[in-house]
Amino acid sequence: MEDIRVALLQIMPTGTLEGNLEKGIEYCRRAKELGADIALFPEMWSCGYQIPEEIEDLKRLAVDKNSTFIEEYKKLAKTLNMAIGITFLEACESELLERPGGNEEMPQWVLPRNTICLIDRFGNEVYTYAKVHTCDFGDERRLTPGEEFYVGELNTGKGNVKVGSMICYDREFPESARILMLKGAELILVPNACPMEINRISQLRARAYENMVGIATVNYPGMQPDCNGHSTAFDGIAYRPQDDGSRDTLMIEADESEGIFIADFPIEEMREYRGREVHGNAYRRPDRYKILLSQDVSEPFIRKDRRRVYERWNRIK
Repeated sequence: MEDIRVALLQIMPTGTLEGNLEKGIEYCRRAKELGADIALFPEMWSCGYQIPEEIEDLKRLAVDKNSTFIEEYKKLAKTLNMAIGITFLEACESELLERPGGNEEMPQWVLPRNTICLIDRFGNEVYTYAKVHTCDFGDERRLTPGEEFYVGELNTGKGNVKVGSMICYDREFPESARILMLKGAELILVPNACPMEINRISQLRARAYENMVGIATVNYPGMQPDCNGHSTAFDGIAYRPQDDGSRDTLMIEADESEGIFIADFPIEEMREYRGREVHGNAYRRPDRYKILLSQDVSEPFIRKDRRRVYERWNRIK
């Protein structure tokens, strides 16, 4: 199988949905010209990661996954014969209001979500994933958290690869990448919108290393407030038989500029590495991890703004 080429679209939003659609299409076309198999957008591209304080403004900014915005990218993916990871503020009120329990039980669940839709080269939805670990200490407290991590089989034209996603803050929880690995992910696509400094980049390096998985992360460029570019890609291969000692799994780290940054993932070598090395699910002891399922939180980790919506939903579903 040939290398899978991912185009990291480290680009600035225009300020409007229509402008972002037009600019996104233009950059997808450029990515295809560069030989990309997958084009990946930064976090919440539809609105340039805007989260208005007023709830009604927030809802007006959201788009449905069956909207013209998403449908145009599905058409484009089919036209270009290229997969697209399009990100957006997803309207989800009508679906979530139908859940049992009533609105008084789950007021948070009517809010929009921070979402990526992976579209294959035929224009079909592979999965739609909403950010599980919303930043509830900030503006994302006004968003609905996602419920599950998904892995889909992506036909790239060079062969099939199993792909999943995390979004930004998800990367700070080892469980996110671990679940995706356990579900079979070989490549994790990570839209981002925050300063990517050494510690956050190190988190991605760790997630790739400990799960023997490829990770492609795309951020907004330095001109975007609270962002600084530095999109990255890691192949997860720490040891090669022909090398002495370990190697850095970093394949590419962008600068702060706007542009398309290319990462070629050696899928066959990654698979061979997974078949012989000691990480991932090779020697795990899940029977010893029961504490990971505990809902208890004690000092020094108690936060007044921590959402309890998960516990309420578990009681009534």
